[in-house]
Amino acid sequence: MKKTYQLFSLGVVLLFIIVLTVQLNMDNDEPGESKETAAPVKELPKKEMPTKETTAPEPAVMEAIEQETDIKVKTEKIIAAMTPEEKIGQIIMVGFHGTEASTEIKDLIQNKRIGGVIYFDRNMSSASQVAKLSNSLQELAEASPFDVPLMMAVDQEGGDILRMRENVSPIPSQQQLGQMASAEEVYNVAKLNGKELDSMGIHINFSPVLDLSETDTRSFGKDPKKTYEYGAKVIQGLNDSSVTGAVKHFPGHGRSNVDPHVETSSVEADQLELENSDLYPFAKMIQEKDNGQFFVMVTHVKYPAYDKDKPASLSPIIMEQLLREKLGYDGLVVTDDLEMGAVNKYYSYEDMGKEAVQAGADLLLVCHEYEHQLEVYNALIKAVKSGEIPIERINEAAGRVISYKLTNIEQAEVDPDKAASIVKNTDHIRMIQSIK
Repeated sequence: MKKTYQLFSLGVVLLFIIVLTVQLNMDNDEPGESKETAAPVKELPKKEMPTKETTAPEPAVMEAIEQETDIKVKTEKIIAAMTPEEKIGQIIMVGFHGTEASTEIKDLIQNKRIGGVIYFDRNMSSASQVAKLSNSLQELAEASPFDVPLMMAVDQEGGDILRMRENVSPIPSQQQLGQMASAEEVYNVAKLNGKELDSMGIHINFSPVLDLSETDTRSFGKDPKKTYEYGAKVIQGLNDSSVTGAVKHFPGHGRSNVDPHVETSSVEADQLELENSDLYPFAKMIQEKDNGQFFVMVTHVKYPAYDKDKPASLSPIIMEQLLREKLGYDGLVVTDDLEMGAVNKYYSYEDMGKEAVQAGADLLLVCHEYEHQLEVYNALIKAVKSGEIPIERINEAAGRVISYKLTNIEQAEVDPDKAASIVKNTDHIRMIQSIK
């Protein structure tokens, strides 16, 4: 009897040890995530862990979204079904390094649901390569539960600002077009430019420049009316090739001799003077053209006549009171690159992202470094969760981005062979040479 009792006691002790060991192992695991499925930290630089996959909306919700044909209603349904993190991703456009999808851009598209990508020379080697790259990035975006493609963008103004210069048609600078071309020839060049971009899977060209200047090669000149007329022809030509233009740099920094890529500056003119000259091309464009067919890019330059403290890109006075309320613009507002010296020398990326969104920006450009892109993204998430930025402001911005995509991006995939036959073909070169 005594021996049986000892064996029973020993069994109880062993059982207790087993249970305790299992419990300790469970406590050391992440809640809801097994060790086998946890993503390794080493896959991403700077110890950035991939975001866990977002839980897909209920099938009935997705079915209602898929069957909806009214763009406005469909946008509202998508916004209602998205998480705050997904909405915040949509209002950021990023650049990356390399001619193929990098680890960083994969993370941003798949895990952060980033809204768009901007190409630079570092991403572009040939027409077919760019088309293949666009397709591969769009494939990454397809993992989203919503049928919302990426916005692909580029700065293809012409002249000095011409990506993949040796392998695209030699688009003249705006200064050259302003001096030599008719309005109809400007339209033809823009349509040609748009056709080449569209064939490579690019939807947005951050052009034309509406700044007034006699010396800047990026400007059509000093005449406000001619600048509007030629700028409108650029927008029309791009639109007719299924590409969206973006007028820049609102409210117009032709008076500044300081490069905002390097340093901050101020335009010292009163409101009346600005509205009769620098602002005229923008105001006329907003008044005469469908606001859904072009973006407005806001500069980092300061305008003390409107806001003595903030650069335009962080100013609610300029973006909300001037651009939205006074001029009546109801399209998409995009910042210039937040990595420019005009702002990043004076503001942290966390503060820039928050202030730009609070001031009225719908799309934030962070064109170069992954670390900075994460800082902006994470700061916006934190600000929304704390109530610093109302979710209604995020809904408004993300709604404009998604509505644009649903309206303008009908086919995300492109044909690399077709791109190679379109970009820099002999007919395009001949047409450009005819106006020189």
